[in-house]
Amino acid sequence: MKFLLTTIILLTLFSCNNGANKAVEGEAKNPVIFADVPDMSMIRVGDTYYMSSTTMHMSPGVPIMKSNDLVNWEIVSYAYETLDDVDELNLENGKNAYGGGSWASCLRYHNGTYYVSTFAGVTGTTYIYSTNDIENGTWEEIKFHPSYHDHTIFFDDDGKTYMIWGVGRLNIVELKDDLSGIVEGSERVLIENASAPAGDNIGLQAEGSQLFKVDGKYYLFNITWPRGGMRTVIIHRADNLNGPWVGQVALQDRGIAQGGMIDTPEGDWYAYLFRDYGSVGRIPYLVPVTWEDGWPVLGVDGVVPDTLNLPASKGLIPGIVASDDFSREAGEPDLPLVWQWNHNPDNSLWNVNGEEGYLRLTTGRIDNTLPEAKNTLTQRTIGPVSTGETYIDVSNMKEGDAAGLTLLQQKYGWVGVKYEEESKYISMVTSQSGTEEEVERIPLEGENIYLKATCDFTDLKDVANFYYSLDGEEWHKIGSELQMQYTMPHFMGYRFGLFNFATKETGGYVDFDYFNIKIL
Repeated sequence: MKFLLTTIILLTLFSCNNGANKAVEGEAKNPVIFADVPDMSMIRVGDTYYMSSTTMHMSPGVPIMKSNDLVNWEIVSYAYETLDDVDELNLENGKNAYGGGSWASCLRYHNGTYYVSTFAGVTGTTYIYSTNDIENGTWEEIKFHPSYHDHTIFFDDDGKTYMIWGVGRLNIVELKDDLSGIVEGSERVLIENASAPAGDNIGLQAEGSQLFKVDGKYYLFNITWPRGGMRTVIIHRADNLNGPWVGQVALQDRGIAQGGMIDTPEGDWYAYLFRDYGSVGRIPYLVPVTWEDGWPVLGVDGVVPDTLNLPASKGLIPGIVASDDFSREAGEPDLPLVWQWNHNPDNSLWNVNGEEGYLRLTTGRIDNTLPEAKNTLTQRTIGPVSTGETYIDVSNMKEGDAAGLTLLQQKYGWVGVKYEEESKYISMVTSQSGTEEEVERIPLEGENIYLKATCDFTDLKDVANFYYSLDGEEWHKIGSELQMQYTMPHFMGYRFGLFNFATKETGGYVDFDYFNIKIL
């Protein structure tokens, strides 16, 4: 039976302030996206904006988002389907890429071609993707060694192409004309100590380079973190790429930092930055920019305003997250772009029956815990409060199988069904303590179950609860409250996930009738 789903969009983007904040008159509110969209890189082509971001080990990867107003965004493509074929990205041989994969992409437009460059420590490789059609085209890949950390790719007016990268000491190298590697002997130090404008007592050295050229001058954005302070925006300026470079602190406000700047067709300027905000992840802010004496000045009296003179947000559904009834018209893709697999999927073990409207996940190997499992299908969680709900048919599970709905991070929780000793149980499982444990189980008499997870990120509350229902109307809480935590080993905001894995024998499958996400 296919259920008609109604998505409720009641999104009020909160403003978090640790002091007086002189707001700009307008309709848009910060953060502009209350979800995990870190390491943004942004361009404007005509009156259209495009943005890339980091999703690391997820597949497909490096999401490309589109906006006409800098506030309302939708995912329109990905730079790659799979980053590379290695054990870590494939979840094979006990290896994984949690906290790894591709980081900090750089999006650029040059001579009619779109470029996205990124890097991966897990493969030791730098990747450059290019296309003439950023929304519908095929991306071509170039890759080479080594892996240039947090680099910016830059097409200069002299026809040469450069990469700037590094931590603390920033380096520059010229690329070959076809971008297939570096020009031998071109590597040199660009800035010896890019953290220096923030003082001597630095914890996180300057990184996250993004280079821009405005009115003949070069502007290099970086982030650094003074000990006892907060994430800080540093900008260096030079009249020549070879220097000398002069740097200054550009913003210190609530740790909102790392990104770059963009102009509007009307000539207004904004910095795009993000803020670490607990378990939901790293969330984007827009910061008005004015110009004084050839320097970009970020914020209003040094503060990131709560409101912006930009159009109001229409909500993040369906552009960033979306409900899915798994019904498909002819020619539609099996999965909308809001979905990403946790690591590279095994495409032989999943399918979408678009006519009947379900997603089938089939087990193909033995795993012990959820983070090891292949083919977990994920979407971002959304603040301030969001819920994910699904309905599954578990009649074809095999002994030892576990399937359901998760909130995925290192300290994950899930609600689902276990099949053990020829009986099925509704189960709530958590790794809150650092090891996986089943908190509660209830016998399941039927073959179908409704599952729901709710997460509350309001004021860094970071709590989640799990529910089940036998009829879709009366819901029962199960297990314990999950205290969500953003951990560095996973380095990603919590994700809703649909999963099915085997602990004893393979070949069992479950059918997910829908996934419904609501923002409250």
